[in-house]
Amino acid sequence: MPIDLTGRRAIVCASSNGLGRGCAEMLARAGASVVLNGRDEARLEQTAKDLIAAETGVEIISVAGDITDSATQNRLLKACPKPDILVNNNGGPPISDFRTLDRENMEAGLRANMLAPIEMIQHVIDGMMDRRFGRIVNITSVTVKMPISGLDLSSGARAGLTSFLAGIARDVAGANVTINQLMPGYFDTERSRGGLRARAERTGRTVEVLAAERRASIPAGRLGTPEEFGHACAFLCSPQAGFITGQNLLMDGGMFRSAF
Repeated sequence: MPIDLTGRRAIVCASSNGLGRGCAEMLARAGASVVLNGRDEARLEQTAKDLIAAETGVEIISVAGDITDSATQNRLLKACPKPDILVNNNGGPPISDFRTLDRENMEAGLRANMLAPIEMIQHVIDGMMDRRFGRIVNITSVTVKMPISGLDLSSGARAGLTSFLAGIARDVAGANVTINQLMPGYFDTERSRGGLRARAERTGRTVEVLAAERRASIPAGRLGTPEEFGHACAFLCSPQAGFITGQNLLMDGGMFRSAF
């Protein structure tokens, strides 16, 4: 099924690498112009060059900055004042024992993974409704459904975002605006590899052994790729997905074991 987003405009937060980059690339390949965002300006510019070099033929703009910062949000909206597509994404807080979290840590986690996405949606939702087309995809995590020890703050903030938006998704559906969540499990990203290295240092076990155990926990027998994640995002942003809203799509290779 070909996905044609020609003429559409997309903002993809935290898209200089990993899953955000995978989404940006597939949206661009489907014909949407894309505004990239990331905190590492050099990496962000390289991603923009890579997408241009891929000959997508669409406009690629990069806006460096932390998406939790209102100034960064304003610059994204200045670069793309009438977005048709918003992909909310941000890195989660580091693995930690909840006993060690102080109020500052908790507020930072909430800002990154709940409040900033809501703020971005507040900025764009009315325009999408007026134009009778909008696609909002929030990258959350399998941990919303399957808590993982040490990721409590990330799980809680992302679960809060999911619940906050559940009713809103129904409120705006009649204007052809959809809001959905993509819930990744283990993917082959730099963040995932960094987590394995940190765990190896803490436990004294090798990265290779830990990586093998991780793969064995996934029925698919492998990690996901940013590209296939991006394809799922592009579908949810397509006209064909207009009857899908308020949903949470697991992409975990079958790791979360449930019939429903």
